[in-house]
Amino acid sequence: MRSLILASQSPRRLELLKKAGLKFSVITLKVSEIIDKNLTLEKAVTALARQKIEAVLATSRAQKASAATVVGADTVVELDGSILGKPKSKEEAIDYLARLSGRVHRVVTGFAIFDSVTNSWVESSDTSKVKFCPLTKCEIEAYVATGSPMDKAGAYGIQDAGGNFISSVEGAVDNVMGLPVYKILKVFDENGWKFN
Repeated sequence: MRSLILASQSPRRLELLKKAGLKFSVITLKVSEIIDKNLTLEKAVTALARQKIEAVLATSRAQKASAATVVGADTVVELDGSILGKPKSKEEAIDYLARLSGRVHRVVTGFAIFDSVTNSWVESSDTSKVKFCPLTKCEIEAYVATGSPMDKAGAYGIQDAGGNFISSVEGAVDNVMGLPVYKILKVFDENGWKFN
């Protein structure tokens, strides 16, 4: 049996893994989240997910867990070739939401999994297409005033009031939240990795 470690401070990822019935610990370290423009978006977010795991593996706490599987992920919102990350200000959050209004955008989550028992890596990504309803200036400003958009890629959360802006999702909703759990569970199952 292995222990499972989540290399992410995202409350949404934590919640999604809990909902899947998994027991895990969380170890996070700050890493640069700059997208490598030389890579495809899918490869770039997957590379960031791997960096998060590599930072965790360097910690003494992770080194003590000799039989561990570590999961990392990174999520971005892409609209017309532009990356909408976490907004740096309320003004930027308002701008992002105004740009998403009435449009279809992509949510791409890259994930990486490292298993210390087999010394193996699995890296992949998932993409969902999200369509926003047309939004009024008042709706956008009221949502931004809650503070909720500030720690989320694209300045919205599908699991909070931002979900009211969405008219349709093509693909997995949990991917839009930040972790394609069904794909991760499939990796665990295919490799026979069980957790205590």
